[in-house]
Amino acid sequence: MDSALLTVGLPVALAVIMFGLGLSLTPADFRRVGQTPRAVATALACQLLVLPLVALGLVELFGLPPLLAVGFMILAASPGGTTANLYSHLFRGDVALNITLTAINSVIAVVSLPLVTNWAIGHFVDEGDRIGLQLDKLLQVFAIVLVPVAIGMAVRHRSPAFADRMDRPVRTASAVLLLLVVLGAMWGEKDDIADYFAQVGLVAALFCVLSLTIGYAVPRRLGLSRPQAVASGFEIGIHNSTLAIAMAITVLDNAQMSIPAAVYGVLMFPIAAVFGLLIRNRRAPVADHPSEATQGSRLPG
Repeated sequence: MDSALLTVGLPVALAVIMFGLGLSLTPADFRRVGQTPRAVATALACQLLVLPLVALGLVELFGLPPLLAVGFMILAASPGGTTANLYSHLFRGDVALNITLTAINSVIAVVSLPLVTNWAIGHFVDEGDRIGLQLDKLLQVFAIVLVPVAIGMAVRHRSPAFADRMDRPVRTASAVLLLLVVLGAMWGEKDDIADYFAQVGLVAALFCVLSLTIGYAVPRRLGLSRPQAVASGFEIGIHNSTLAIAMAITVLDNAQMSIPAAVYGVLMFPIAAVFGLLIRNRRAPVADHPSEATQGSRLPG
């Protein structure tokens, strides 16, 4: 996969997306963990512990080829995407919690993503074909995840008004670039794309539904408010598929590993929209938590 769209466009797309995330973050978003520790801990436990196990169960159940199986594990270990904030806002979730979870997940991913990826490669790929994550590749993960975020946060700190003005253009650019990256990843494998959809389409759809459901149902079962559960559901169900694609193509130099994330990137938006409509139409008390009426109103920027 040597097209300029991916070799050049993919790092640029990811940098723009992560820079846009940084523009929406302030140090307060990290400090807010202390205000809702149970909600943050529950969502992180689902994201970091439950989802990889769900992904492992699905790829084993459907008997996916090794490289596609590794790709699914990379996807499962990827943090939530910034689009989760928009979905959470549309369906009355706690957007401030989304922002906090995205911020923390992006930092944790620097460690968790390489760990899960290395484990998956060791588990699924034959000894002679293994592609390990060496120190230089770990530094690449750090650079592509955190450096653009840090730059975006620095811009917001120095000029909040500029960051606010740039929020919509950067979001639009991120959406367009994400679409181009997904299409580019699929085009690079166009000769086999029908087979890949046949192999991973159902698994990707099931994984998306399970991610959204787990992210919503577990917090509700543990007594968290509905806006917090909505935020958690979208944060866990809407993955940063661009990061997963970049991990496969840029860091591991393997196109097949990017296919699950590319397919998921196409399917997750309509599935998340249907999921949002379903949970919105469920009958629920007007406020099942004393502070619920005041949650869910903050959009990034």
